[in-house]
Amino acid sequence: MTLTFYWYPKCGTCRNAKKWLDAHELTYKDIHIAENPPSSSELKELFQNSGLDLKKFFNTSGQKYRELGLKDRLKEASEQEMLEILASDGMLIKRPIVTDGQKVTVGFKEEEFEKNWI
Repeated sequence: MTLTFYWYPKCGTCRNAKKWLDAHELTYKDIHIAENPPSSSELKELFQNSGLDLKKFFNTSGQKYRELGLKDRLKEASEQEMLEILASDGMLIKRPIVTDGQKVTVGFKEEEFEKNWI
């Protein structure tokens, strides 16, 4: 099984996730999330497969999130609007995102990775 690993190389959490994947000898295709952000339709599929609230896909600690005032804007936004906002800039997306096409994890928690990827 080859995983898809959306990450940002300067992100410490992403580097820790990558180390974990490498240590467990998992095969993955890495995608630089800022240079090649997923499209709104790819994000919709990731969101639907994740079982998470769409707001969990936002990098709420990011500078861009604060600059755009998304905390307030998202309260009124439709699902489609949120997907388009996320697709507009990879830095708005919480990372890393790992998927096998069925399951999806967002962020890096060792327990979640063990449960889903081993």
